[in-house]
Order: sequence, then structure tokens, then C-alpha cells
Amino acid sequence: MGTVRYETENGIARLVLDQPQKMNAMSYEMWASLPGLVARAEADREVRAIVVAGEGGRAFCAGADISQFGEKRDSATETRAYDEAYLQGCAALVHAAKPTIALIRGICFGGGFGLAMSCDLRLARADSRFRVPAARLGLGYAYEGVRMLVAKLGFGPASDLLLSARIIAGEEALRLGVVTALWGADSFEQEACDYLARIAGNAPLTLRALKHALSELARPESERDIAAVEASIAACFSSADYREGQRAFKEKREPAFTGE
Repeated sequence: MGTVRYETENGIARLVLDQPQKMNAMSYEMWASLPGLVARAEADREVRAIVVAGEGGRAFCAGADISQFGEKRDSATETRAYDEAYLQGCAALVHAAKPTIALIRGICFGGGFGLAMSCDLRLARADSRFRVPAARLGLGYAYEGVRMLVAKLGFGPASDLLLSARIIAGEEALRLGVVTALWGADSFEQEACDYLARIAGNAPLTLRALKHALSELARPESERDIAAVEASIAACFSSADYREGQRAFKEKREPAFTGE
């Protein structure tokens, strides 16, 4: 059974979906492990951003591990438990206090598509392909997943992808907002590395305040805690990093932020 591997380097925590023999398809256990791994990254002061990636170059994630359907989704009760693990895994990324980025190489289908869309940003290799195949499988697609896609892509594009179950790729994925950035195979690794380094080098408290605002916007309006967002914004202006940012700007140098 596959696992989600946890790694850290240069201020980035990587959650690596590790089941390459099945195109990194997600088992119930892999979904269930995500909230704890995100919490681990949140608790590490050295971590500035959280990256989700697939093992190998063939797939980010092909969706759910269908070999478990007879065991984990054979009844309404089992299906609810499986779907809850999926939703909790995605919600951990949506509501993480640190920026979340999906690093996509190859196939990104079904539950993998939902996982990628739960991240703040999606960096994709140009040959990556995307699909929501629920309508071809007879599955009931979760309301929260539909709501998230409409919020991120707009009603028309979300309706198209959900109802047609078609595959999109490359420039169309970029145009629809499915991906944030798209690079060719030759430059993808370096471009993505540079992009992640840029995020990791930004002020942690500002990133936290921005992510707080983005996370609240992802909630239904009646559940948003705007006062908490305003408090996280105010914390930036009383921080040592704010003073460091001003000094670095005046001295025309790169700032050295500490998160304090």
C-alpha cells in the first residue's frame, strides 16, 4: 500500500505521494495521513511553505486507489468514511496557515485533481493532463468539491470539467486557471525550484496573514472570522521582519526574515 512521504529542505516541506506503480493513486490510508503531515509542517518554524508532489515523473496522482473500492467503498457507511478522509485531507491544505503548492508532473485525475485544487498554487509541467472523471464512473461528486471548483475556476469552466469529464492539458489548463504556472519539461525542475525559493524567502508573518485571508475566503461567508484575519495583519506591522523589510529596501539588498 502506498504512503505519503514527508521531507524538508530549504524551508520547504514536501508531502510526496508515493505509489508510483499505481500512478500515485491515493489509498484510504494516504488520505487519512494528510492532516497529520500538514500539522507537522505547520509546527516546524523552519518550514515556510508546503509542497505536494507525486513520486516519479509519470503522475502527480491518478485519483483514488480503485483496488480498495470493494473494501473501503462497498457500502454507504464505508463510502462516507472514505469520502470524509478525502475531504479532511483536502481541507488540511485549504486551511493550512502556510502556503500550499501542488507540483504537478503528468497525470492529475479525479481525487488527485481535487487535491491539487485544494492547494493555493499549482505549478505544472507542460505535458501534464487533468480530468474529473466522476461522470464516467457513476460516482457522486462531493458538494464541497463542486463548491471549491466553482469558487476557483468560475461556474462555466467548473461545469464544463465536471459534466464533460474531458481531459485538458497545457495551455488550456493555464487559461482556465487550473494551473498557476506552466513550464516545459526541460525547464520545469529549475523554474519550479526558483519559484518555491522565492516563496520561502518571503516574510513568514506576511505569508501567514495572506494565507489566513485566503483561507477565510474559502469558507462560507457566514463562517468567516474577519477579526482574526485583521489581527494577523496587525501582527505584521509590529514584527521585527517588518523593520527588516524596510531596512533591506533602503539598503537595496535581499531581506533576511526570521518570522519574528
